[in-house]
Amino acid sequence: MASIPVVVPRIKLGSQGLEVSAQGLGCMGMTSFYGLAKPESNMIKLIHHAVNSGVTFLDTSDFYGPYRNEILIGKALKELGLREEVQVATKFGVTTRDGQVEIRGDPAYIRAACEASLIRLGVECIDLYYPHRVDTRVPIEVTMGELKKLVEEGKIKYIGLSEASANTIRRAHAVHPLTALQIEWSLWSRDLEADIVSCCRELGIGIVPYSPLGRGFFASGPELIQNLPEGDFRKKMPRFKPENLKHNKRVYEQLSTMASRKGCSPSQLALAWVHNQGNDVIPIPGTTKIENFNQNVGALSVKLTKEEMAELGSFGAADVVKGDRHGQMTFTWLNSETPPLSSWMSD
Repeated sequence: MASIPVVVPRIKLGSQGLEVSAQGLGCMGMTSFYGLAKPESNMIKLIHHAVNSGVTFLDTSDFYGPYRNEILIGKALKELGLREEVQVATKFGVTTRDGQVEIRGDPAYIRAACEASLIRLGVECIDLYYPHRVDTRVPIEVTMGELKKLVEEGKIKYIGLSEASANTIRRAHAVHPLTALQIEWSLWSRDLEADIVSCCRELGIGIVPYSPLGRGFFASGPELIQNLPEGDFRKKMPRFKPENLKHNKRVYEQLSTMASRKGCSPSQLALAWVHNQGNDVIPIPGTTKIENFNQNVGALSVKLTKEEMAELGSFGAADVVKGDRHGQMTFTWLNSETPPLSSWMSD
């Protein structure tokens, strides 16, 4: 198996000045969505281990819990004295009303959400702040305008978007330069490759892939689904439905065969494929176990040729995989267009 590098490289995320570790840590599963929240003390130890290993880019959101994830990160930063060593990225905008998910990007909400996140995280400034999803009722220029004010006030350092189309990215970037786009990208989630990647590179925006391990599938294969606890939302995801999983397991089988040839684990190979997309790509695999974290960091040591990249890419091509990548595709970049600014001003 590939060993953990002695030093995790630090690289620029985007062109606005933010420097982060070449791999981040997605913290969502520590408190929500993947079954019951994990013991707080264990998660703080994991965060400490991550930072000591050189992974200093921590990703959270006020929706994870909700709120518990940010509180956890805040406690870890305080107890371990890590604030100066880490780059904290958090998100706002996903809420619930009467049991239904609602996306909000209006100025009043943004400001209130930011103030609350600062308190929960116990920081004076958020390093990278994203709208978790795009509010399609509010012109993106309005959302960005409020975020720009928060930058000017010193409450956030850099602005990102999550799950946004190329057109939405361009409109947002025209108001204030974006540092990063967070979006799903893995061997079997490739829809952003059509025009979003080229748009980000044209504008100097870094790309932060979430779920680079196919929500754990490339680490565990089909057995993942059998072992999921109650409450784990992956049970409802289209690709993991029995009729699709029967077909999609072939992706993992091919990945495993190639991993044996390369002398690494399937998860390391899948993660290395994402890393090798470019030095502007910083994946944020999540985990709740130190041994899995170590495996993920080991992916930085896996070297791939152009031929191997192409071979890997063929395993999860769009015409091969069955089922959408998300249970609710409404909340992806495919539906992130917002009204023109003129419509808001006329109101």
